[in-house]
Amino acid sequence: MKIRFGRYTAFALCVTGFLVTLWLMPASFWGGVLLLVLCVLSLLGIWDLLQTRHSVLRNYPVIGHVRWLVEMIRPEFRQYLMESETEATPFSRAQRSLVYRRAKEAPSEHPFGTMMDVYADDYEFIQQSLMPIETPDPKGFRIIIGNDQCSQPYSASIFNISAMSFGALSANAIRALNKGARLGGFYHDTGEGSISPYHRENGGDVVWQVASGYFGCRDSEGRFDPARFASQAVAPQVKMIELKLSQGAKPGHGGVLPGAKVTPEIAMTRGVPVGVDCISPARHSAFNTPLEMMAFLQQLRELSGGKPVGFKLCIGLPWEFMAIVKAMLATGIVPDFIVIDGGEGGTGAAPVEFSDHIGVPMREGLLFVHNTLVGAGLRHKIRIGAAGKLISAFDVAAVLAIGADWVNSARGFMFALGCIQSLSCHTNRCPAGVATQDLKRSRALVVPDKAERVWRYHERTVEALADMLGAAGLRHPDDLRPHHLVHRISSTELRQFDRMHYFAEPNDLLEKRAAAAFYQDNWDMARAESFVRV
Repeated sequence: MKIRFGRYTAFALCVTGFLVTLWLMPASFWGGVLLLVLCVLSLLGIWDLLQTRHSVLRNYPVIGHVRWLVEMIRPEFRQYLMESETEATPFSRAQRSLVYRRAKEAPSEHPFGTMMDVYADDYEFIQQSLMPIETPDPKGFRIIIGNDQCSQPYSASIFNISAMSFGALSANAIRALNKGARLGGFYHDTGEGSISPYHRENGGDVVWQVASGYFGCRDSEGRFDPARFASQAVAPQVKMIELKLSQGAKPGHGGVLPGAKVTPEIAMTRGVPVGVDCISPARHSAFNTPLEMMAFLQQLRELSGGKPVGFKLCIGLPWEFMAIVKAMLATGIVPDFIVIDGGEGGTGAAPVEFSDHIGVPMREGLLFVHNTLVGAGLRHKIRIGAAGKLISAFDVAAVLAIGADWVNSARGFMFALGCIQSLSCHTNRCPAGVATQDLKRSRALVVPDKAERVWRYHERTVEALADMLGAAGLRHPDDLRPHHLVHRISSTELRQFDRMHYFAEPNDLLEKRAAAAFYQDNWDMARAESFVRV
């Protein structure tokens, strides 16, 4: 006989079980527990039938709750039991494990060959040389940021901590990141939340990010305050000033920190009222045109005492960036650096459509900025940083090969802190105490231990890069070129990056001889006086 379970079977069994158990009047402890459980489930079923919000529960009382239970544990179940080693969501288990091993100073070698399909589309590798050299000293992997308009150039590591604000990260996370940066001699970007006491506590190098909210340097109306900026920018710990135009996770989108989360500490750091919604506008109020933006950058340079100034953005409309470059030529004001973020960038919370479908990916943005600066004759004056899902030494080498001078990583250093990719950054319930303002949760993050892990992750990643360079016959990351990086087009075709993409020659755009029409057409549409194209 075929048994068919109806919609109310589970509910009926609970009620029947409750009535039978009640009739038997169990005298034992466990009998009482069973009676209580069946009573609660029966009442839950009655509630499900009467409520009006969820049709599934009205049709399937009691048993319908299993759906929500499975959905709740699905990410963890998938990550720990179902996910393959190389399946990225958004970072693969292999990527996370690599960071954990390096941070804990555990062996990062693996046996029996690669788990990657080297014949799959988009597989990439660095070409080694038949004349490898002795592994170069990674301590020399530094670059000078600061052109002839800067009086305090900065010697930066080629691998640094990308922008993450206090408020998004806990106080202990900020402490550990900054102490790790001091131990390893690399920099820590403050993010737009300004310089908190926890950035200062351990004395690590800081890059102060100034965003549209002007946190830490704003007046009561939310406008830029030169005096407040200067008072912090001249501090010796502040090495560079980064003007944030946009970020990869949600380019063109502002943000709101609800008043309930604006604690006295965050309010003091950002210069906003306690308990009042903290607004990050989508655009800056200090300038409206590319020419005004250059003047603002020069003001930041002067107020900081001549420190390197630059800007960070995720590329959007191409003529807008080209308009900025034309403004550099028109004013003679040239920033010291540009950091390129990509649409693959991460943040604590962003609208799904923005994360998934707005913003040029980092590599394309990097190539575009590099080519534009070369074509405008300015590349030798401006350093380029890159950020966006960069974890391993190969990730670093790949972007250095196609135009970057250095690399920033945010989520890599979060993994070094102990982040387990629970994807709960926006809930204030981070299980590792990294992305939370809950003091009970953040106290689980032990600063001295995590600072050591941040340092070791940086150190061993740069050492791995040195090994790769030696195998390729190169002495410094600056020696990497597009022809060193190879991309698989199909199962039967490989192509070096210099054969895949257009790379400009100096002054191509100025002399109207750019071989790629895309560049010349957008350059001709851009104008220094406005972000609006001709």
